[in-house]
Amino acid sequence: MADPRGALPPFGGEEAASPFDSARVAVLPVPYEGTVSYGRGAAAGPAAILTASAQVELFDEQTGLEPFRAGIWTDALLPIPEGPSERVASAVERRAGELMDAGKWVVTLGGEHSVTPGAVRAAARRSAGLRIVQLDAHADLRESYEGDPWSHASAMARCAEVAPIRAIGVRNYSAEEAARIRAGIPGYAVVHAWEMEGDGWQERAIEGLDGAPVYLTIDLDYFDPSVIPATGTPEPGGIAWWPTLRFLDALFRRARVVACDLVELAPAPGLHAADFAAARLAYKLVGMRFPEESRARVPGR
Repeated sequence: MADPRGALPPFGGEEAASPFDSARVAVLPVPYEGTVSYGRGAAAGPAAILTASAQVELFDEQTGLEPFRAGIWTDALLPIPEGPSERVASAVERRAGELMDAGKWVVTLGGEHSVTPGAVRAAARRSAGLRIVQLDAHADLRESYEGDPWSHASAMARCAEVAPIRAIGVRNYSAEEAARIRAGIPGYAVVHAWEMEGDGWQERAIEGLDGAPVYLTIDLDYFDPSVIPATGTPEPGGIAWWPTLRFLDALFRRARVVACDLVELAPAPGLHAADFAAARLAYKLVGMRFPEESRARVPGR
């Protein structure tokens, strides 16, 4: 049978691939960009992450883990339905839900941020009391953008209809969004990027999430462009790599992360470091979620 991804490798390469039945993790690539408003290319993000992931060392020298041992299975590129962008959210919700019902921890690879509400809805139907942790440069809280309530710029407005949101790293939003935040969105809290230069922000960002089911969405423009420059709307003043990993490690230790996504990589020629960083981040998340299953088998130990 032909590989449903065509020439793309499974996440982590062939050496890391697991059969569906034994995998704890399912990677769901969604190559969609239908509402982008600046730089294009996010539809190629999932393929770039899968390609780069085959070059990531399977042993993580920081943690001493080999996350692939948890079992990683990679789905085919999700077919993108024609018509309104709401149909894409419905397609993501349906497929993510199928994988969750099969007992998989779903890692959705975007594509633009408008793929997130579908995956969040799937998680919320299966995890009572779900919370959302959003790492992002933008609030994405417009009620609609250019007439589309399912735009990438409205992704978190749709998610806020489903679950409370903790937004982290935000540093650019509109007057409309500022007014909504000031007026109060039920369950919404934000830690702005300019509040994250010193110590203490990690505890503020994670406060109240202990033991809670959490959906983690990472818009890669959360990072400073020096870390990941290849996004549709790179914003100066982003967050560095290691402080982010320390926060994520604490989040996974204290909350119950039930699913996640990485979105808005817009791969650019000559900037393979961005693709690789996104792939390595996704691989580290697997290790954080399944540390016991990821114990490395290092010769001589």
